[in-house]
Amino acid sequence: MLRGLYDWTLSLAARKSAEWWLAFIAFVESSVFLVPADVLYLPMALSRPERAYRYALVATVASVLGGIAGWFIGHYAYDAFAKPVLEFYGKYDEFEALRTSSGVGFIILMLVTSGLAHLPPIKVVTILSGVIGVNLVLFIILAIVARGARFLFLAWLLRKYGEPIREFIEKRLGTIAAAAAAVLILIYAVVRYAH
Repeated sequence: MLRGLYDWTLSLAARKSAEWWLAFIAFVESSVFLVPADVLYLPMALSRPERAYRYALVATVASVLGGIAGWFIGHYAYDAFAKPVLEFYGKYDEFEALRTSSGVGFIILMLVTSGLAHLPPIKVVTILSGVIGVNLVLFIILAIVARGARFLFLAWLLRKYGEPIREFIEKRLGTIAAAAAAVLILIYAVVRYAH
């Protein structure tokens, strides 16, 4: 199923309506969809490098709006909507473990790391933020910074290096970002539990 979703998302890049699809995918990725917007963003930005920053802005705005939707789902519709979505993706147990063990500071850290490196998946963090009541204004600011940094950095890489950087982005950048995110989470855990 995941491969089919990935291939379908990738196929959207060739359409005239690709920019609208990018906004849609970025929006739903932040609250319910499994495939990251990068899958659509990368081929679009490579085929029209002069629009890489425009596409990054579209993806950022839509992703933040989707994150706000995820926050509202978690805050107001957890049992009716969020729980079934998390169960469908097999993320419910992970979510419950995070919910019972996380304070607001840890959620803020996860929002930044998930925005930059998809660790943990952004939809889990946006819904969790709503469930535990992270301040919505702070949530929005952090989502703008995290998602904006990711898409603008990708735009810069693609504009500077073009097609040759694509393989690095697809295969290695996620691993590097995930490792950096894991280090941040580990440092936070050590500092928190050392006190």
